[in-house]
Amino acid sequence: MKKQKYKKVVLAYSGGLDTSVILKWLVENYGCEVVTFTADIGQGEELEPARAKARKLGVREIHIEDLVEEFVSDFVFPMFRANTLYEGEYLLGTSIARPLIAKHLVEIARRTGADAVAHGATGKGNDQVRFELGAYALNPEIKVIAPWREWDLSSRAALLAYARKHGIPIEQKRGRQAPYSMDANLLHISYEGGILEDPWYAPEESMWRRTVSPEKAPNRPEIIEIGFARGDAVTLNGRTLTPGGMLKALNVLGGKHGIGRTDIVENRYVGMKSRGCYETPGGTILLKAHRAMESITLDREVAHLKDDLMPRYASLIYNGYWWSPERQALQTLIDATQKRVNGVVRLKLFKGNALVTGRKSPTDSLFDASIVTFEDDAGAYNQKDAEGFIRLNALRLKILGRKKMVKRKREQT
Repeated sequence: MKKQKYKKVVLAYSGGLDTSVILKWLVENYGCEVVTFTADIGQGEELEPARAKARKLGVREIHIEDLVEEFVSDFVFPMFRANTLYEGEYLLGTSIARPLIAKHLVEIARRTGADAVAHGATGKGNDQVRFELGAYALNPEIKVIAPWREWDLSSRAALLAYARKHGIPIEQKRGRQAPYSMDANLLHISYEGGILEDPWYAPEESMWRRTVSPEKAPNRPEIIEIGFARGDAVTLNGRTLTPGGMLKALNVLGGKHGIGRTDIVENRYVGMKSRGCYETPGGTILLKAHRAMESITLDREVAHLKDDLMPRYASLIYNGYWWSPERQALQTLIDATQKRVNGVVRLKLFKGNALVTGRKSPTDSLFDASIVTFEDDAGAYNQKDAEGFIRLNALRLKILGRKKMVKRKREQT
């Protein structure tokens, strides 16, 4: 079948081998002009080489955008208000970045008059779903090109051969090729593929980039205080920080103390199991602190309702439904619960652990020492009331128990 021709395509471009090959492949196979978009979301890499490489490959329109603050304030922080974990462990560092990139891909396509957008996600992974669901939600008429689902370049060797044939610059890095695939942003670094595809394989210590091993972390704990306003971390040790600044600072602290390493086998949306290793130092501290802040400021049933909804919310993000009406509806409910989540949490960072050692909220705490005390409560709580409470709650259990006793007696006679 003859491919559709496009006049202009916006490519999510990293400057690496895959997207550089895709850039040339799009021109060759679709006869289009390619516009590149590179997002700075705190991956910690110099992005100007991507601009230089795009220019060398003949790209006239190059977009490199600093999205760090938008990433944390509009995507990471809303997610953390829900205490989000996918399958009980994954802090969704890759998942939460994709709707932001999709948003800007579509926006640049609109500004430049492009016919389509393109990405470098493979046909086996979750990212293709996340990019494309986001793009279609934001522009139902947009066309999406996914080369990995079309071409026959099925290996790194094939990509290298294509690059050599078409004069695409290939960076020659010193040392051996990393035996896995990495993706980084300000929230985390992920490691997948290669030797990690054996779930019994223990990662080498040299793999980890953002954290020291807990064994080599300082022998003295470090005490920090995080201040919250409406569920978001706003101060660190009394100093006000931007959302991006907060996550950067917590990454440094967590990395120093060996906090935030996870090794997970997760269930991909496309149906397969995948093993991934993740470093999320700042996010791990933030999650611990946020739950502690909620523990004294949220009503019991509100807190339990949030915990009931969290797995569904996490799945929506993991599966690419950030822009869906159901995620937005859940977000409205979650954000409404955060009005009272104000105060300060104290944590001890030590040898891979973030331990809560205190929490206070002068304006919104629901913790009443005069009621919960083991000492004389001066009539604040009448312990005799518990007897009627227990009898009422035991009623259905007693009825069921009597039925069972009658049945057993009948069977014995």
